[in-house]
Amino acid sequence: MKSGLSRSVSIVGVGCTRMGTLTESPWLAGLTENELFAWASLEAMKDAGVEGKDIDILFHGQIGNVSFSRLLNPATAYQDWVGMHGKPCIHHEEACGTGYVGFNMAVMAVASGACDIALTGGVEVLSTVADAKKPNHIREEASHTFKIGAIADILADPAYSRFPSNITHNSLFEYPPTDYMERYGITLEQFDDMCNALAVQARRASSRHPLAFYQTEFEAMAKEAGYSDVMDYLRQDTYNKKRSKYYRKHHSFVTTDGAAAVIICTTEIAKTLKQQPIEVLGISGSSMDTRHPRNEEKITALSILKVYEKTGVKPCEIDLFQTQDLEIFDQIDSAEIAGYLPKGEGWRAALDGRTGFDGDRPINTNGGRSGFGHAYAASGLADVGEVVQQMRGQCGTRQVKKLPETALIRGIGGGQNATAAILRTVQ
Repeated sequence: MKSGLSRSVSIVGVGCTRMGTLTESPWLAGLTENELFAWASLEAMKDAGVEGKDIDILFHGQIGNVSFSRLLNPATAYQDWVGMHGKPCIHHEEACGTGYVGFNMAVMAVASGACDIALTGGVEVLSTVADAKKPNHIREEASHTFKIGAIADILADPAYSRFPSNITHNSLFEYPPTDYMERYGITLEQFDDMCNALAVQARRASSRHPLAFYQTEFEAMAKEAGYSDVMDYLRQDTYNKKRSKYYRKHHSFVTTDGAAAVIICTTEIAKTLKQQPIEVLGISGSSMDTRHPRNEEKITALSILKVYEKTGVKPCEIDLFQTQDLEIFDQIDSAEIAGYLPKGEGWRAALDGRTGFDGDRPINTNGGRSGFGHAYAASGLADVGEVVQQMRGQCGTRQVKKLPETALIRGIGGGQNATAAILRTVQ
């Protein structure tokens, strides 16, 4: 394998809050975005064995800084909370791909020689809305209508296209299953069972992750409802309501509040610190506006192809695949695009349990967006953290069978920004 970067860069620290909501989760009650960001960042510093004074630059990602937090230029509001007073800080937003893009930016900053150590963090509070004229901890609960409209109604370019507020189950997410079923002759019932199987695997993983939003396996919920077969339970609208032609409630992301952070430095410095360095072998990205049909699959393919070309890594070398799965079928679709699963066979792999954390082709070992939760700007960095911990062998009862040496992370945001990163263990 070769490096796709100008100089070797490694991940040395990861941190994450527990996922939840400020309104319903006792562990988050009374906290603000500042405290959540600091929680994740200080955890990452502790993990790496560094302090704020050692870090050269801060990247801050957040989608709802204006709509929910009522704050412009938010990055400067966080630097004092993490011991980086006077250091350069950059705010960015790329929809649900924010964390992944922030990771790429931090990698580029270090690889270019502009800095030696960078912190990239993402935070989101979407359950409440701040009042610009009051202290930040005095907030109002955000209505469901506001939460959807504040983001979905402004996601697409109004000069050419405008999605309605039910974008989650609109054409943006309906193309892939339609194409997949027609291409490989899969029935709607088979597609439904595949998604349910993935949901079971996601919840098995998240219930073993202390920071995940959902902590109860579907098997236990099925038993309580009087079902001996968890798949029968998940086929019932009473417990897993259909929300579109293809997807049910438990096939989709659950919105949470939370934060995550990652610390990146030169591999030379990483070897002097406390943790096993995880090298960033290469990164890439691709963007395309939502007015282009099937744009998510196109930019996913472009970004993954680029990172394979840059690093010389082949799909057969990937031991672990982590991917943004706003709808749970994204796991299979993106894994097949990446060559991690054979084309047209991913749905069978899911039904056979092969894509679970204890399978031979593990995907989203933290439970993904439907199990771990989705704190928009933080999610990509939480995914990076999960992969790093898996590669270190620190995931306890959800640890994959074979310690991963090479991993691929695929990010996506709004169907507009895709990223890919390949990580490997430094020997």
